[in-house]
Amino acid sequence: MVDKIEHSHLEVGGLSLHIAHVGKGESGAVLFVHGFPEIWYSWRHQMIAVAEAGFKAIAPDLRGYGLSGQPTEPENTTWDDLVADLLAILDSLSIPKVFVVGKDFGAWPAYDLALNHPHRVLGVVTLGVPFISRNLDTDTLPEGFYILRWQEPGRAEADFGRFDVRRVVRTIYILFSRVEIPIAERGQEIMDLADSSTPLPQWFTEEDLDAYAALYETSGFRLPLHMPYR
Repeated sequence: MVDKIEHSHLEVGGLSLHIAHVGKGESGAVLFVHGFPEIWYSWRHQMIAVAEAGFKAIAPDLRGYGLSGQPTEPENTTWDDLVADLLAILDSLSIPKVFVVGKDFGAWPAYDLALNHPHRVLGVVTLGVPFISRNLDTDTLPEGFYILRWQEPGRAEADFGRFDVRRVVRTIYILFSRVEIPIAERGQEIMDLADSSTPLPQWFTEEDLDAYAALYETSGFRLPLHMPYR
């Protein structure tokens, strides 16, 4: 199934952005925007279904993720940069208007694209993040909450750095598949909340893990920790 999906690189604002795409587009186009720890690969099943329904499906690796280029100064990346990248992708493919699907933090550039460029958007579908302000009050959250930990410069880098990329991705998917939000105790780090004996969720295979790990081996976690957490 994944073999049906084609891959291209587009030069956007001095960066090489990787996009996966499939479908003719007789019925229009659908732009899929991933979050963390996602990548274009997260949308492979939906892309095929959309293509079979007559649409062109496009799923980029956002800048600094997967096979897309790294900005010279990743920590200066803004939400506006992500929206500009999405617009540039549409322009490069000569797509005037698109349906946008965003998951996790990918919902925010999807919302921003629709709000600030409504003439380019036919509709928006989001998963995991409702339409709320990004300026959230975190004062009431426990100290060990994963977002607070990952917002702290250097802490996630040290935590992740104890393991190889495959183990880090594996642990994050295990933690994010649970009902409970990942919260570490005092003296504990987020990566300590699952060990190598903890099984993967049933819907996530070793083959999937290999695909994600290979892409994060390429990109690293520098920009993914900045965007969205910092």
